Amino acid sequence: MRPQKSAKSVQLAKRFRRELTKPELLLWQYLRASPSGHKFRKQHPAGPYVLDFFCARANLAIEVDGNAHDTEMRAASDVARDTWLAAHRIYTLRIPAVDVLKDAADVTNNIIIIIDDRLAHFGKAPPSSLRDATSPSQVDGEE
Repeated sequence: MRPQKSAKSVQLAKRFRRELTKPELLLWQYLRASPSGHKFRKQHPAGPYVLDFFCARANLAIEVDGNAHDTEMRAASDVARDTWLAAHRIYTLRIPAVDVLKDAADVTNNIIIIIDDRLAHFGKAPPSSLRDATSPSQVDGEE
């Protein structure tokens, strides 16, 4: 069951969608194309939080962490957030913003590898766009 979205997090998500940081924007340019058939949401509200990116099929939150996350207070806040999300069966993948700025394509490829591993672990089939097409004629042996 997905966590309830607070009214505040929904409002923040709407604002954050219009105000992406440069690393978030770079990564979104790759994720919005549904790489390997995986769909992503940007600035997705989850309970009291807003996730930078979210892949619902893999229960994966993707957080792009800038320098602000290096402070002791922010690190403690991130741990509390990740713990809350884990309690709701959402795994958090934290990516340094500098890595996205360096090579967003490589970061995207690594995200896809992690998602594919998670889906295999869950026993989920690949996205429908990647499954072999089967028509009734192929299944029944008709020509």
